Amino acid sequence: MSSIRSAGNRTTELRFAAILRQNHIAGWRRNQKLPGKPDFVFSRARLAVFVDGCFWHGCSWHCRMPKSHQNYWIPKIARNKARDKIIRAQLKAAGWRVLRIWEHSLNKPQPVIDKLASVLRCSAK
Repeated sequence: MSSIRSAGNRTTELRFAAILRQNHIAGWRRNQKLPGKPDFVFSRARLAVFVDGCFWHGCSWHCRMPKSHQNYWIPKIARNKARDKIIRAQLKAAGWRVLRIWEHSLNKPQPVIDKLASVLRCSAK
């Protein structure tokens, strides 16, 4: 297991970046040095966006635990969920807003774009 390295969540991040570009949403950056390493950062709006994979972050609809090595996977997913809460609290304490987007929601991107646009509009006021 230790030799398996994350690919940087590429499929979900690249899909979300393409959705942002298609909808002409600008002002975002990637790879910013903030707690939890948000996938996308809108600095002016002080908004950190995380695109969470359904398996890795324990989506209640789509996360199916493997039949083997459950003594590893169940605590692993639980730690990921606990870490997500801690990172959210750290960012909020530093004055950032946090938006978490599930991987499965990228299949129908319009509600995601509407939510993001709403959050960005609120910061412009």
